[in-house]
Amino acid sequence: MPFGLKVLKVATLGLAITMSAGGAHAANTATAAASAAPSQPGNPAKPVIVVLGDSISAEYGLKRDSGWVALMRTRLANERFDYSVANASISGDTTSGGLARLPALMQRLKPAVVIVELGANDALRGVPLATTQDNLRTIVEQAQHGHAKVVLVGMYVPPNYGPDYTQKFHGVYVDLSRQFSTSLVPFLLAGIENKPDMFQPDQIHPTEQAQPVLLDNVWPTLKPLLRPASTR
Repeated sequence: MPFGLKVLKVATLGLAITMSAGGAHAANTATAAASAAPSQPGNPAKPVIVVLGDSISAEYGLKRDSGWVALMRTRLANERFDYSVANASISGDTTSGGLARLPALMQRLKPAVVIVELGANDALRGVPLATTQDNLRTIVEQAQHGHAKVVLVGMYVPPNYGPDYTQKFHGVYVDLSRQFSTSLVPFLLAGIENKPDMFQPDQIHPTEQAQPVLLDNVWPTLKPLLRPASTR
């Protein structure tokens, strides 16, 4: 399934936009991570889900707490899964950036689940595919070494990259999920990729109305990894 958005003329613009917003979202990440910090003695900490992502998970262009990660917090509570969520997503981030940040997150939060939503900005920057794959592989290895379950979130690149590259790029996620027996979300934007009204004016970042669809794409893969509060 090729990435069907009208992004051929705005890919570079989208990269610049997400990078310029990185500082604000980095601050949001720090706040989210702090909210998932271990509890005080006598008040056992909830297991933590860390979302390691880029602008699509960092609420770029959206109202605070309206993105799919925030909606996931609500769904976890509604379905009686007693987990904390640390949104460690930064706009403009690459697999290299996520890899650099992961050790501190693993040490501080000791997550039960790590959702990895990275790679699209690697393609926009022209990062060699082998580098992206190596970075994602190391992210998965480090998360699993820290006893976290991993959810890889697959993406496609715009069709102007050519069908061969497009398939190889998506194949990185599929291959790694098989190699390391991780869970895989095939495509985060499935169901909205050909709906321009579901994207902000840059035609790259989903609107607030699209966020429930993104969550619905992630949830069936995430839910089997969770344990209800009564069974922990």
